[in-house]
Amino acid sequence: MPTHEALTLAREVGLDLVEVSPMERPPVCRIMDFGKHQYEKKKRQKVAGHGHVITLKEIRLRPKTDAHDRMIKLNHARGFLENGHKVQFTMLFRGRERFHREIAQEAFGAILAELGSTVKVERAPAMDGRRMTMVVSPQKVSAKSAAPAPAVPDSPPTPRHRLPVEAKVQPA
Repeated sequence: MPTHEALTLAREVGLDLVEVSPMERPPVCRIMDFGKHQYEKKKRQKVAGHGHVITLKEIRLRPKTDAHDRMIKLNHARGFLENGHKVQFTMLFRGRERFHREIAQEAFGAILAELGSTVKVERAPAMDGRRMTMVVSPQKVSAKSAAPAPAVPDSPPTPRHRLPVEAKVQPA
């Protein structure tokens, strides 16, 4: 159909003549409401983009952070990892602390040992100015490893009054 005939036909109906495939010979056009088409296209893109968004959560530490405080921060990191987020551990150095990188390496090693095989290291510990950073992400669980282990029947618990009592030695 010639272009001028298609344009007059589209105007009579009150719609737009939209070129769908410009690379084809001859080009393919449709008579449609272009505004409605754009709206539906954006709506489809919006719905398609609503998958799980992986965000990067940060846990900040210092070389002098106590073991108990580190465990609390590690529990926060476990929660982030269970939700499917990546976690960046940042060790901040001040003054002469910068020269004791081994403290941060040991702390990051302990964190990785504590998290175990539930995480994989995205970015190994590396110095960046006055801070050392390490990024971990949750490990993908395969179908075989997600299967529950077979149940082993436990022996019935021994009552407390039948447990052997240690003999107390009194000084002579």
